Amino acid sequence: MKKVLLSWSSGKDSAWTLHLLRRNADLHVAALVTSFNSEANRVAMHAVRRALVEAQAERTGLPLWAVELPAPCSNAEYEDRMRVVCQRAVAEGITAVAFGDLFLQDIRDYRIRQLQGTGLEPLFPLWLVPTKDLALEMIAAGVKAKVTCVDPAKLAQTFAGRDFDRSFLEDLPPGIDPCGENGEFHTFVHDAPPFSSPIEVRSGEVVERDGFVFADVLPG
Repeated sequence: MKKVLLSWSSGKDSAWTLHLLRRNADLHVAALVTSFNSEANRVAMHAVRRALVEAQAERTGLPLWAVELPAPCSNAEYEDRMRVVCQRAVAEGITAVAFGDLFLQDIRDYRIRQLQGTGLEPLFPLWLVPTKDLALEMIAAGVKAKVTCVDPAKLAQTFAGRDFDRSFLEDLPPGIDPCGENGEFHTFVHDAPPFSSPIEVRSGEVVERDGFVFADVLPG
């Protein structure tokens, strides 16, 4: 059985990737790995509180490997810290790293390059699944998520803080990817098939920072 490390952003695509990996009898997910902005104590980009990611990991029954990133963090520094993660993974018998990427070829190519020579195989379980179908499938299966970040250059800031549900999808303007794969929005999952129980959450403050609109998610 192949041991897998899952790149965990705290969002819907990560949760669905875990769901699919666990349905494959040849794979065993050994841990989740998440990058945190150490200064803010939140997930980089998604801005989700660390305590909520720890609650996610607890409900999946998996250990959480936290990668501490300074703020600001150069790409070289990021790659150095991820190299340490790869070394740890190999030392613990892990042979693959899974990602929830959907269709951005440049990101896929970057991940493949970064894993070359590490002994770790990249896996992309969601690759090229039509995103409208994928979004509807996740919602129908019980994935519940909050929109935590919106790029106001692509999507109105009123979408920040909304639930990722059918109503959300219906309200998206033309040209916006239903899964936000072009960076239009990011999510935090508080319930999903891999979770042993839901995470109680409530909506917090909505703020604009560094060109993005962030909707805080608070423990319920």
